[in-house]
Amino acid sequence: MTDEQLDSLERKIAEKYMHMVPWGAVIWGLGNLAIWLSLWPLVLLGYLPVWIGFIVASLNVTLSYLPSHEAQHNIIAVEGSPLRWLNELVGHLSVIPLGTPYRMLKYTHYEHHKHTNHPELDPDYAIHAKSDWHFLWKSILNRQPESDRSGAYPKSLLRTGHDNTIIDGLLMQGAYLTVLFALAWSGYAIEAALLWWVPRHIGITYIEYYLSWAPHHPGKDQGRYKDTRGFKSYVGNLLSLGMQYHIVHHLYPRIPLSKTPAAYRELRPILEKKGCDLGAL
Repeated sequence: MTDEQLDSLERKIAEKYMHMVPWGAVIWGLGNLAIWLSLWPLVLLGYLPVWIGFIVASLNVTLSYLPSHEAQHNIIAVEGSPLRWLNELVGHLSVIPLGTPYRMLKYTHYEHHKHTNHPELDPDYAIHAKSDWHFLWKSILNRQPESDRSGAYPKSLLRTGHDNTIIDGLLMQGAYLTVLFALAWSGYAIEAALLWWVPRHIGITYIEYYLSWAPHHPGKDQGRYKDTRGFKSYVGNLLSLGMQYHIVHHLYPRIPLSKTPAAYRELRPILEKKGCDLGAL
């Protein structure tokens, strides 16, 4: 089979898994937000112990990004389609627990796809680390005000002409800090910390590990079939947020997350011929 035939077959296989509405992601995104919002009155009014609220909130924040990720790639509905409003609704609302605005995530994520593993142009490059433990240490350092990571998204947005989106980030951060301060001032500092501040840090670490570090480690190569890898997670595909098959997403971003395992299994022989790093997957 020639390279052109192989490419044609690859596209034909991938096409089978596109152009479908991932209703599970829609329910996931909006339902997850509803559960997180319900924790506040339940905990503050004493109907739910704060420690249970903390566990649930940590799960909520960790699970908040992926439905928005589907929306970022217009998987729920493309521009001009009748359900476009739903795509944008899920995109904006699902990441409220994460405390990062949809448009900022969307435009910087596009740059990550365009320039994966590029030291200057990949907004997520600062997440690269030598090992799991090094990642954890860098993840903590990256959240400090003077870190390279803290300025990576604004720099990317300025470079690509989306500087107005930085305002979204400022407004979201302002709202987040206002809520925390108001709750602390009202005598609910512990509740504020355990329902949002600590869960947010846990969620960011978990998301960055499985979406940014693990699929791109060691992060030295660039190119369509070189910048992302398949990997076998110690905790399985579900607990690794479906990222064992993240290589499929980078090749075909319009394939819904729920379909990447099946797409990977069918594409695997082609990916092997292309020289992809598939690990033990």
